[in-house]
Amino acid sequence: MRLAGASQLLVLEADFSPFHGKHPGQMMCNRYRMTANQAELAARYGIASFPPDLQLATPELFPDRTAWVIRQEDGERRLDTMSWGFPRKVPGKRIDKMTGKPVLLDTKVTNVRNYTSPFWASALANPERRCLVPFTSFSEYGPGPAGKRPLFWFEVPSRPIVSFAGVWRPTESGAVFAFLTTKPNPLVAPIHPRAMPVLLDEEDEQRWLTCAFDDAVTLAKPFPSQLMSVQQAADPRDEAGRAGDDAGGDQNAQQPSLDL
Repeated sequence: MRLAGASQLLVLEADFSPFHGKHPGQMMCNRYRMTANQAELAARYGIASFPPDLQLATPELFPDRTAWVIRQEDGERRLDTMSWGFPRKVPGKRIDKMTGKPVLLDTKVTNVRNYTSPFWASALANPERRCLVPFTSFSEYGPGPAGKRPLFWFEVPSRPIVSFAGVWRPTESGAVFAFLTTKPNPLVAPIHPRAMPVLLDEEDEQRWLTCAFDDAVTLAKPFPSQLMSVQQAADPRDEAGRAGDDAGGDQNAQQPSLDL
């Protein structure tokens, strides 16, 4: 479910914050880091067995890249790798000469904000389709001109590995995931006023993986800002472990929003 060239992949954000449409260019940043290895993740999440040693290409994650995900099956937690972004087809600008209709583009939806949307309902309603997305830090772009916006990295100093509240589903090309967003806390809001990812307290992780839908959505709330720290990146174009011309940079901050 992707176009021939990586540069043609369209990444969309399902954003439903009260700021929708009021802050042009202030899209959810599609960039986070996961620096822990398999053994560290297994110990952190209480996983007895996990796949053979696998080194992901880079600790820095962008849409459509492979990332670690923890899900529950038959009462046991499993450590898997999945691709970031739910596939979805949307009409493009080019018109098909045969049908007279817009050519459909393959897209990836990376963030969930409308928890009752039919697009997400099957994943959120079924506990087995919920997952934990481990990370060590996540980023947001601050305001500024395109290509020159400052990048800020957020982390939870007291917790080396934190979990996004995620959902996943199987596809023909492999399992995919996305994670929930919510309104920003006081630390994130001045930098990114539209939204922030849903970070789970450790004591709520098992609840997220097993509880009913109505209980699960109550966990989608801003993480306490007093438990977080933020630092501005020296160069937003640099990617951890691989700084180069194809590092994600500011491009992901300009992705369009999709109402689902």
